[in-house]
Amino acid sequence: MIHVYLDDVRPCPRGFVAARTAEECILLLEQCEVDILSLDFDLGWHAPSGSAVASWIAQNGRFPRRLYFHTSSPAGREQMVRLLLPALPPDVELHNGPMPDDVLQQAAAGG
Repeated sequence: MIHVYLDDVRPCPRGFVAARTAEECILLLEQCEVDILSLDFDLGWHAPSGSAVASWIAQNGRFPRRLYFHTSSPAGREQMVRLLLPALPPDVELHNGPMPDDVLQQAAAGG
């Protein structure tokens, strides 16, 4: 079980695997069981955004256990949430914002 942090520029928090592109994130979701996934929206000029990942998750049903959104784009966050909500399984936690400190500390400690 891994934690994944999708972002093209921000440093990856301790305890997370960095995905720098939407494609990398999707590969991790395909190949690994993901506990926490934290998504950014803007991933670089002409690059697929976090919405591509959200859309892929919804279409393929490969949900992590917990979803967070650390993007600085309110419109991007809203778009990703709208893509995920209709397909969201009842046992998946979707948090409409970034990870709180206690979640980051727990992940860094190996939890």
